[in-house]
Amino acid sequence: MISTRELTKDFVVNRTETVHAVRGISLDVEPGELVAVLGPNGAGKTTTLRMLTTLIAPTSGTAKVAGYDVTSDPSLVRRQIGYVGQGNGAGHSQRVRDELVGQGVIYGLDSRSAKKRAGELLESLELADLANRKVSDLSGGQRRRLDVAMGLVHAPGLLFLDEPSTGLDPQNRANLWDHILRMREQYSMTIMLTTHYLDEADSMAERVVVVDHGEVIADDTADALKAELAGDQLILTVAPGNRTRVAELAKQLPGAKDVVADGDQLTLRVADGPAALPELIAASQRSAVPIATAQVRRPTLDDVFLNLTGRSLREADSTGKAAA
Repeated sequence: MISTRELTKDFVVNRTETVHAVRGISLDVEPGELVAVLGPNGAGKTTTLRMLTTLIAPTSGTAKVAGYDVTSDPSLVRRQIGYVGQGNGAGHSQRVRDELVGQGVIYGLDSRSAKKRAGELLESLELADLANRKVSDLSGGQRRRLDVAMGLVHAPGLLFLDEPSTGLDPQNRANLWDHILRMREQYSMTIMLTTHYLDEADSMAERVVVVDHGEVIADDTADALKAELAGDQLILTVAPGNRTRVAELAKQLPGAKDVVADGDQLTLRVADGPAALPELIAASQRSAVPIATAQVRRPTLDDVFLNLTGRSLREADSTGKAAA
């Protein structure tokens, strides 16, 4: 559904400075996949989506979306995709049903078909009771559901979602994703999304693509990335006098790394925490160096980003240090 090779985008700022927003991204997305693109603000995520949706032209490289080249066949690409951007797409003074019907007509549906399709989406996304209400009267969660409906009005095989749940409270986020996943199953869609919510990518995406400074720095399943690039963390409490000996035992565990002692706490990373912890406890008992408390913390995607870049994704977002 998506195939890019060395896709780049440069912007000229103040007529003299060139900003390399995307630096040679190559990736493939298969039909039916849900792929999450992660990265801090300014990493190039939205710029990449805007190229793939033909909103801006690449500086160099190639990209095919739904079988069509984004540069030479942009109108054909647009017929095959749905796009939900970061801002609300519906006119504030328009009524909900009218916006959906109008969107359907724009995509070539006749008036009758557009009204039928609008009715189906209003029901599916629980907007039927709001059909005659002005967009300006909707809540944030309702507006985002309307944005998704507008992106689906022509039943695309590929849907792009650019931070679809940003700004929503947890309940509205969960509600929106419930609707999106049901729509995905109903229409067998391929989905590419950007998000700052790591739990969304972790729980729903088959693949996670991590982007930083305009480049892909990791691409795999969330579980594989966490296992390979972060690992489980063991957190132990030991008496100060036993810390050195327990640390020696910990280093003997298969794949043990990042063994750090701080006061009476000892932390380390291993590939399989639930298997390694009983082994370590048994070794400590044999050596008569007791461990007071022990726990396993499973890695997060933020741990993956920290391992790859030396900073957490949340830190990169808050400080704004990433490339434009």
